[in-house]
Amino acid sequence: MARIRVLRSVAGDSFEWHAGQEVDLPGDEAAKWADGVRAELVRTAPMETPESPATAERTARKPARRKAAAPRGE
Repeated sequence: MARIRVLRSVAGDSFEWHAGQEVDLPGDEAAKWADGVRAELVRTAPMETPESPATAERTARKPARRKAAAPRGE
């Protein structure tokens, strides 16, 4: 079973769903409804979080080259 959240109210012969309602459906049926317009899939498993905060990778920079100094006084 998969869970969807209805985005637009819909009704049929044997059902009536309102916007915001969460409905359990078989996986293939839920995939048909969850098109981003009529409904969206609801994540049931908690999102995984890293144990330690991510650190940005840094690359070593080479120091900028200096131009040769112009001779003085000439």
